[in-house]
Formats: sequence, structure tokens, C-alpha cells
Amino acid sequence: MITTLLLSMTLSAFTACGVDSGFDIQPQEATKTLPNPVPAAGEARTFTSTANGYTMLRQGSAALRAGNTMAPTTIQVDPAKEYQTMDGFGFAITYSTCYNLLKMEPEARAAFLKQTYSPTQGYGVSYARISIGCNDFSSTEYSLCDTKGLENFALYKDEKDYVLPILKEILAINPDLKVIAAPWTCPKWMKVKDVRTKKAFDSWTDGHLNPDMRADYAAYFVKFVQAMKAEGVDIYAVSPQNEPLNKANCASLYMPWDEQAAFVKELAAAFKKNNVATKIYVFDHNYNYDNDKEQNDYPIKVYNALGKDYEGSELVVGAAYHDYGGTNDELTDIHSQAADKELIFSESSIGVWNDGRNLGKRLLEDMKNVTLGTVNRWCKAVLVWNLMLDEKMGPNLDGGCQTCYGAVDIYNNYQTLRYNSHYYIICHLSSVVRPGAKRIGTALRSYTSGSLLYTAFLNPDGSKAVVVINSGDSDLNVTVSDGNSHFPVSVPAQGVVSTTWK
Repeated sequence: MITTLLLSMTLSAFTACGVDSGFDIQPQEATKTLPNPVPAAGEARTFTSTANGYTMLRQGSAALRAGNTMAPTTIQVDPAKEYQTMDGFGFAITYSTCYNLLKMEPEARAAFLKQTYSPTQGYGVSYARISIGCNDFSSTEYSLCDTKGLENFALYKDEKDYVLPILKEILAINPDLKVIAAPWTCPKWMKVKDVRTKKAFDSWTDGHLNPDMRADYAAYFVKFVQAMKAEGVDIYAVSPQNEPLNKANCASLYMPWDEQAAFVKELAAAFKKNNVATKIYVFDHNYNYDNDKEQNDYPIKVYNALGKDYEGSELVVGAAYHDYGGTNDELTDIHSQAADKELIFSESSIGVWNDGRNLGKRLLEDMKNVTLGTVNRWCKAVLVWNLMLDEKMGPNLDGGCQTCYGAVDIYNNYQTLRYNSHYYIICHLSSVVRPGAKRIGTALRSYTSGSLLYTAFLNPDGSKAVVVINSGDSDLNVTVSDGNSHFPVSVPAQGVVSTTWK
């Protein structure tokens, strides 16, 4: 008998700030209605969630009414005000995520992936982040060329047996999925203790890339992109180093801005010479540059060091950021200094330290800071860390995060799924904002409130989208308008509504 999935609410003990619970999926002999983000003619599609956990991504609709409206609580989109083009929203597809997914029954996994990634029968998640070699949620520490000499390059079992099978299942559902990749470390034989003495450094953590190995390391990236393409996975973008100012973790490589600039110049040239069109995003670390003043404005220093006239310069498109230090105001500062460069947000985690399974605490805070807060500050993509971990916060490696939760956690012999805030915040955007959408403005007369935050978009097919957060303690009834039609939306207290219409 084929088992399908039925969404049901599991409520646990309440606190003053909400519930410490998420949605559970239990195997049931029933048919679950898949999300349908495409509105019917004459209607707007809505998805609603509340921080108390009662309503999570509840699908609804509202009838469009012809003409404009003068209602005082109107949010009127203005497509004439254009900002960045959106690439998408997504999760990290780590070994641990794939290990857990592959432990699920095939029918249950297929249903979960369809719900998450399908643009017509799911929430349309459109971006994935993977590592080049190991990360702190791999089976072990490794690079793709542990034996000296690039002739020894090969994908490891983590890629071949776990990550690639899951990526292929996702691509069968959403062929337009974008994939960004970053290394946690170079092969150890490319490391030195410092760039002056170039003394060999046999350690998975810390160390510098040997300046004499920059060309070899660039070739390593080329081989990775080519190997993944041979497996049917196009690498849309890379960053030269995950968290280049982090000397710890389970695997790492210290790469200050001047060393990254020198390597990026080599990497861009290698991509160009090998007809690799993969984008390059520099930095890929925290807003506060790990409190190292010499590394402040890291991307700007890289751009200035590179200049404009170097081979493959068109591939160095922008910078990526994480949120483990500082605030997202740094995004606005970097955009003001390099408006011709892109910005993406590439990693955020939830875990024990930030009460990551408490929707009452996390849902609105993560919507404000991780998704809308970065999009409103020019990020064209938003990705969070692990899509799925188990009830023991793993599998994981010593030295990496031992206290992280997944966007989804799996329990009960791989049968029960618990959805955390990071799943909802990504799906609230991906369900209504399509890749290629333009972030657009709103009319000056649009309703404003201290408890209301919203962002508007124009999708490539001409449909519009608005995502609204109400952090107040009372429901807010607003009218959404594009000047030609309008419709009512009730935004619940401590809630989120995403809507799209054409």
C-alpha cells in the first residue's frame, strides 16, 4: 500500500510568547492537498501563518474587485519603482540533509520534495546551496582531491551517494533550480601556515591557501563544476570560501580580503578560459567581519583590488553574507558603495542558542531579519542552512555546529516531520515570488503602521506579489491594490500573509 502524507497540527505547551511547536507530518492513509501557488482567474492566492502555530501556510483566495480603491488601509504596489531582480529562495542541501531524506520512505520523500520545490504543486523553492568537499554536516572531513595532484580529483561518496541523488530528485520536480557551491577548505596539500614562509600546514582547520597553488586551486573549482555538470547538475554560482574569516569549524581556510582578491582573479580567469559561466560571489561571511577592523567592507576591498580590467571580470558579480554577527544594515552600506554589484544572503541557522523550535519567538523575527530584511536591503537571493536534520541535530561532525536545528527536523524512525521557522520563512517568499521577479515599490499613499512590514514584487509572467508581516497584537484588515484591481487581506496578529494575483 502506498502511504501518503497528511498535514496535522501538533500543539504543545504554550508560553507567553507562543508555542514551542511546528507542523508535524504523520503517515496516514489519506490524500493531502498539495499547495497551489497559481491563483485562478479573477482571484488572488494567499498563504497565511501565525506565530502561535495554529495556522501555518494556510492556503486561501480572495476575489479581485475591478478598479482602484481609496480605502485608508490600502497597500498599493507601484511597478514603476524597480529594485533588484530576484534569483530565488532556498536551503542548504548537505550530506546530513540528504542522509535523512534518504531514510524516509520513497513515497513520503517524493511528497515532501514536491510540496517544497514544485512551482505549480508546491511552494516553489528555487535555490540550493551545497559544499565543494566537506562541511560541518558531512560524513567526515575531506576534499575532492586529498591525494596531491589534480589528476586525483574525484567526487566523494557524500556527493555520489547522497547529495547528487537528492539534487536529481529535486531537479526532476523543479528543473530551474539554481545551485550555489562553496568550499569549507582547500585540499590540505594546498595549505600553508602563512603566505610569507609558505610552510606546509597539515590541518583541516585554519591555514592559508599557498600563493603558489592559486592556479591549481582555480583548476580544482573548474573540475568541480565540470564533474557536477557531467552528473546533470549545473552550478549556477560559487563563492571562493565559506566564512573566510573563520579559522575554526570542522574544516576551514583563513582567507583575508587581499588573499581572496588574488585567488578570485585566478578563479575568474580559469572559468573564462574553460568556458565556465558560473557566477562568483565574494566574501560569504558575517555582517560584522568577525570584528576584525582590517576586514571591514571586505567585498569592497576585493573589488578595488581586482579593478575592472581582468580576465573573467564579468563573472565576479557580487558578495554573499551570513548573519552570525552584526546586522543586515551592512547590506545597505555595501550596496551604497558598489551599486553595480549583486548581494545575496547565503546562510542563517536556528538552534538551541536562539530557541529555534519556538515559532512564537522565531517566525516573525526570522521573517523580519532573514527574508524581508535582506530582500529590502538589495539581496536577490535568500538561503538558510540545513533543509533537514534529525532529532539529535545531525548527523554532524565534531568541531561544527552541534546545536543546530534544521528548517525541518525528522523524528520517529524517519516518519514524523517537524517544521521550524526557517521552512516557513523561505516558503512564504518562494510561494509567491518567482525567479526573475523584480522587487518593486509601493505608492506613497500606501498604509503604514509600526506593526506592519511588507514588500512587493512583479513576477516575470506579469503577476504581482506582496508579503506582509503584522507584528502587532491585533489583526489588521488591509486592501491590496495594483491600481486596476484590489482585494481584501486579513493579516492576523503576529502573523504573515503572502499573496499573488494577476
